Amino acid sequence: MASGLKIALIRGDGIGIDVADATIEVVNAACEISGAPALSYDEINAGAGYYAETGHDIEPGGEERAGEADAIFLGAIGLPSIRHDDGTEISPHLRLRDRFGLYAGIRPIKAYPNAPQRLADPRAAQIDMVILRESTEGLFYSAAAHKRSEVIGDTEVRDTLRITRATTEKLHNFAFKLAQKRKERGKPGRVTCVDKANVFTSMAFFRKIFDEIKPNYPDIEANYNYVDAQALDLVRRPWDFDIMVMENMFGDILSDLGGGLVGGMGMAACAEIGDDNGLFQPAHGSAPDIMGQDKANPLAAILSGALMLDYLGERSGDSRYNDAAALIDASVDKGFAANALRPMEFGGDMGTLATTREVVGGLKG
Repeated sequence: MASGLKIALIRGDGIGIDVADATIEVVNAACEISGAPALSYDEINAGAGYYAETGHDIEPGGEERAGEADAIFLGAIGLPSIRHDDGTEISPHLRLRDRFGLYAGIRPIKAYPNAPQRLADPRAAQIDMVILRESTEGLFYSAAAHKRSEVIGDTEVRDTLRITRATTEKLHNFAFKLAQKRKERGKPGRVTCVDKANVFTSMAFFRKIFDEIKPNYPDIEANYNYVDAQALDLVRRPWDFDIMVMENMFGDILSDLGGGLVGGMGMAACAEIGDDNGLFQPAHGSAPDIMGQDKANPLAAILSGALMLDYLGERSGDSRYNDAAALIDASVDKGFAANALRPMEFGGDMGTLATTREVVGGLKG
């Protein structure tokens, strides 16, 4: 059984500090109730604020320490007023994805009762799907943090969209295995390959590998959608989808659209999984205008903490961490159903602290 699991904690910038604190409180309480061994935390300084103070986007040795931990938790990184000279954001987390091969970006999208629903159709209340975003390649292969763009004087810049067989095979296998897990829990267990295979050779290759992988999972329904049609369908009929697997930039865009369908980015949890490491963070930004004002919705971060506990349970073999994750998910479900969770983001009367207290209280059943 696991003991003494260590989390690399990067609070980051803006409300990243607020929501990270909230998540730690909830995760620790859930572990205590489930009987899971207490987690330890190795705090690592990183982000735009740290860059402004030191000229480094992460403290010396920070990346190595993150890789040595059992999981990485990140609050949020970036401040609009602090940029590199070329105008790009401070983004050490993109380097962490690249360095540790965190290819499977999991973005759950779930509707909760009494949370805002942007679609009038009553079926929108049943939205429960996952965008699986490849997180190391695609167009983000050329993200500024990696310094891979071809800059031709002041007249042209060329960015490369990269799709490799090795990573794409792992991604598609991950998608089908995730569909099997969801099917066991009563979900549809369906995988949609989202691409632009009719236009780009790279996307045709992405689909070709999908077609090679899918016969290995005959119990899982598989289909396709072009990314532009998928954007339309996420507004027109999102309840018809379960798992959508796609390239990095496509996932970056569509996961925000999905978050908007179920209330906003304050509900947008995220896990980024590789073969040996996992990073967990809310998908929202740092919102420095409300930092420290008890206004941030911590639920995306808290739900990311639940994803982290599930990951720790699977990796360590200690199911008590899985039980702790289930306690958090159930508390959020019950809180919304009882209208006891009312984040300010949704026009409610509960700030960061009150929302966190309500989730902690709901862990006890």
